[in-house]
Amino acid sequence: MGTDLNAPLGQNRRPAKTKTPLRKGQAALGLFAAAIAGVTVLALMSPTGLLPPKPDVAVAPAGEKPEDKTQDAAKATAQPTRETSSSGASVNRTLLNDGNVVTTYSPGKRGKDGPAIIEVGPVRGQDPRMAAQPNDLLLEDAPEGRLPVVGPDGLRPMDQYARPWSGARGTRIALVVGGLGMSQTGTQNAIRTLPPATTLAFAASGNSLQRWMQEARRTGHEILLQVPFEPFDYPANNPGPQTLLVGDSAKQNLAQLRDALGKITNYTGIMNFLGGRFLSDAGALEPVMRDLGRRGLLFLDDGTSAQSLTSTLGDALDVPYAFGDVVVDTQLDRTAILRKLDDLERVARRNGTAIGTASAFDESVSAIAQWMEEAEKRGIEFVGVSALVKDTKRN
Repeated sequence: MGTDLNAPLGQNRRPAKTKTPLRKGQAALGLFAAAIAGVTVLALMSPTGLLPPKPDVAVAPAGEKPEDKTQDAAKATAQPTRETSSSGASVNRTLLNDGNVVTTYSPGKRGKDGPAIIEVGPVRGQDPRMAAQPNDLLLEDAPEGRLPVVGPDGLRPMDQYARPWSGARGTRIALVVGGLGMSQTGTQNAIRTLPPATTLAFAASGNSLQRWMQEARRTGHEILLQVPFEPFDYPANNPGPQTLLVGDSAKQNLAQLRDALGKITNYTGIMNFLGGRFLSDAGALEPVMRDLGRRGLLFLDDGTSAQSLTSTLGDALDVPYAFGDVVVDTQLDRTAILRKLDDLERVARRNGTAIGTASAFDESVSAIAQWMEEAEKRGIEFVGVSALVKDTKRN
């Protein structure tokens, strides 16, 4: 019988431990700990430091097999989700000097797993690199030439050939300079001198219109076609050949209109040249407005006729339209033109937007170019006229 010299007096020694077999629970616990250690070692040895995640296994409700639930989940995640380009994203738009708008999407977290199909909304405006080339889907062949029409997907020429803009809510002005194509030197001077944000209107009776159109589009201009309408003092004041007349039938006027529309391509709409009497006659104007709406074109009324029915018929026929607010060159004097442009800015600041019209005289072109550069520094954004039309389909 041995003794324990270190044990306190009056206490018995603890019985010596004996080896007993491991219980099943203890063995399972040891295996689990070993498994955890093994996974940790593998994770540390992996190049990324982590193993690829395994798919979650859903817990099946009573009466349902777990494997069925897992298969359903796999099918769900395999289906692509359809989202817009701005879903959960931060969108930033930048207007470049050439009129193009660069849109940057910073993706956010999506609420669903699996691949995503990004659907970009309708594109407004044309790639500047292709701006001089027409979209063949927006043209129809006719005896008068290639005429604008709405595309099979609903795209309108007004949208295809529009000058892009920032979309900001600041003060906006559209300046439209007409009469291009009548003088070679004057047309060339206007295209090369005026800022790209200026809208250029080509006279339907002008020369070399397709060539000038291409040069204007390549330099970033939105363009209109200027069509002669009958004024009150016709024929003493004659707008020129192929003038649309109140006394002519609708068939004759539409034939004249189609002949004008076939002269060039890549324009967003038409603008009147004179035409006080024609614009005030519902019977004469209605077929023209209806045809413009069917072709996806806008109508710019220069705003010089107080009796114009443009707004009445435009609203009734759902045709995009706008009015000029100020004719800036009623006097061919630089100082007078600059004063009119200042008036235009006051209108824009009061109403948010304004449209100014002018002719391609050298005095007008020079004054407008100088004033636009100065006005931009005061926070004015210059846009194509299509950005300011009343358009129920877009707005």
